[in-house]
Amino acid sequence: MNALHHEWLALQAQHERYEALALAVKLLAFAAVVVVPDDGLALALLALLWLQEAVLKTFQGRLGGRLLVVEAGLKAGEGVVAMQLHGDWQAQRPRGAALLAQYLKSALRPTVVLPYPLLMGLVVAI
Repeated sequence: MNALHHEWLALQAQHERYEALALAVKLLAFAAVVVVPDDGLALALLALLWLQEAVLKTFQGRLGGRLLVVEAGLKAGEGVVAMQLHGDWQAQRPRGAALLAQYLKSALRPTVVLPYPLLMGLVVAI
């Protein structure tokens, strides 16, 4: 196996790990609705967990972008230097408002946003 194959395997494992972590955050958010007795605290915790999941999904997206580069290199057979995840990301890293926009975009993805307003509504309704 060449270096790109090894990189793909490592990146894919981490990509799936971020998916599992995002699911754990969602489960923790549900538990917060059930366990936290104070509505204000529950809403604040839900907002914090929503943002945390957005950060996780942003990190996952960066891995996904590199996975696509590696896959293209594997398909073409050449042209992609292995083990460049951080160097490539650093070269195009957004700063300031652009980085915040990236997190916000992740927070508003349907697979991320779906449970949080519903759980927040449940807190308010109960």
